[in-house]
Amino acid sequence: MKLKLYQADAFTNKLFGGNPAAVCPLDKWLPGDVMQQIANENNLAETAFFVKEGNDYALRWFTPVYEVDLCGHATLATAFILFEVLKYDKPEIKFHTRSGILNVEKDGTFFKMDFPKDEVSKIETPPALIEAIKQTPLETWKGKTDYMAVLPSQKILEELMPDFGMIKKFEGMRGVICTAKGQNVDFVSRCFYPAYGIDEDPATGSAHTTMTPYWAGKLNNKKLTAQQLSKRKGDLICALVGDRVEISGQAKLYLTGEIEIPGF
Repeated sequence: MKLKLYQADAFTNKLFGGNPAAVCPLDKWLPGDVMQQIANENNLAETAFFVKEGNDYALRWFTPVYEVDLCGHATLATAFILFEVLKYDKPEIKFHTRSGILNVEKDGTFFKMDFPKDEVSKIETPPALIEAIKQTPLETWKGKTDYMAVLPSQKILEELMPDFGMIKKFEGMRGVICTAKGQNVDFVSRCFYPAYGIDEDPATGSAHTTMTPYWAGKLNNKKLTAQQLSKRKGDLICALVGDRVEISGQAKLYLTGEIEIPGF
């Protein structure tokens, strides 16, 4: 079986920025272990697979080691491929996912995603988290899958050298979001997911469902600019709308190819 495979850089307006994701259109689902092997072979933070269902699409995301419940940059990359490469001609795409229905709307050169807000609670900072990031956060919050550590400044965030081995051992957690008030944008972040095969993720849409409600409250503004301070950097516009978070970004096509899967 020959399958089309696309790769796009998400949350950036220039090639080699943002977060690369592979996108694989399917006529029908492959076995889960085969999709996981493809994602492992691609060796990107995420590989997205989608199948057309009536007027909508079913969408699944895989890191090199796990299928995940929510991925922002691979959703953006998939919408970009559908709109810009496959010429989807309606103003909005509806994706059916493990996190419910996700809508993506084309808005000029931006793609606006509608995600559920994360459910977070403020906690005492675990000593292991302080040891792992080598900083004492101003506040620590726990979401569905991540710790969120609020740091005193962008400079401290930029200089973090976390212990990925320690973060990988956090039980029941995907990883750690570190965030601070931004110098040139409303808030900045870095995100670490070694347990999922990604020491530092370049640009993480799902993490902004955790950070946006926090910073909307702190800054008394429901529409915010954000930047993820990885080496590749990611640029996002976030808005808190009730119990949803709208996340907008751009994308660039890097690769169009074909893969061969024997036995199907």
